[in-house]
Amino acid sequence: MEALRAGAPAVAVAQVRSELEATVSLEFEVWGKLQLTLASGSQQTNLLTTAMGSAPNGSGGRAAAPVPLLSGVGAASTATNLNVGSAAAAGFSAGTLVAVDVDYSGQLGYVGAGVSSAYVQSSAMVGGDVNYIRRVTLNVGLVVGISGGVLELASPLPAGTPLTGMQVSLLVGFCDREGASFFQEWSALFVTQGTQGDRILYHYPRLQALQGSTETENALAAPFEKVGLAGAFRALPVKDANDGETVLCFRSYLPAAMRAV
Repeated sequence: MEALRAGAPAVAVAQVRSELEATVSLEFEVWGKLQLTLASGSQQTNLLTTAMGSAPNGSGGRAAAPVPLLSGVGAASTATNLNVGSAAAAGFSAGTLVAVDVDYSGQLGYVGAGVSSAYVQSSAMVGGDVNYIRRVTLNVGLVVGISGGVLELASPLPAGTPLTGMQVSLLVGFCDREGASFFQEWSALFVTQGTQGDRILYHYPRLQALQGSTETENALAAPFEKVGLAGAFRALPVKDANDGETVLCFRSYLPAAMRAV
């Protein structure tokens, strides 16, 4: 906030906002698909298991053929159980990672089940890769058990029950790339809990990554160190529907029950 001055000597006659900007920085406690996606701010790719003889590539070579989900009475998959059949299930084991999504067949625009994970401007850009959507999707899970041709996942898929046409690809890890052009956008809600039951809420309707993925090193008992994953974001403006004001963050205070206001 700055003073708007006039006259001689200069006297503050009004106040103005010279600029409007807010940033958020944090360090994630664990590494995972969502944390890596948040920190990278762009397409965060899955390293799909490559096909035999595939040429090497930084974000993974040509992927192995995906496994279809069975359909029909008694064969439907759920968000935590993927029915691939007994024969196909032999190619999986407890501890493997899977990506579940549809084939790429020329779709343009935002792609990815549940959460848009990339934006395709032309099919030529992704080379017509049938596995491209599974290569970028956030709809991933960890197999913890296999029973009767059904893959049991550790937690529900982010997109919920698989849709018709979705297939399963094995993956070995995740990869982000510095310099990618797609800017992922998020909303964030941070909650500070008071000791008497009151709460402070910070709601950022629009956040975009301020930097690429960054690692931090924290010293533990010698000679060990912990490598953490850091993220930084810039808040983008929205219009408050109540009065049309341009804002970056809604800061709310919720008092505890029966607390004087």
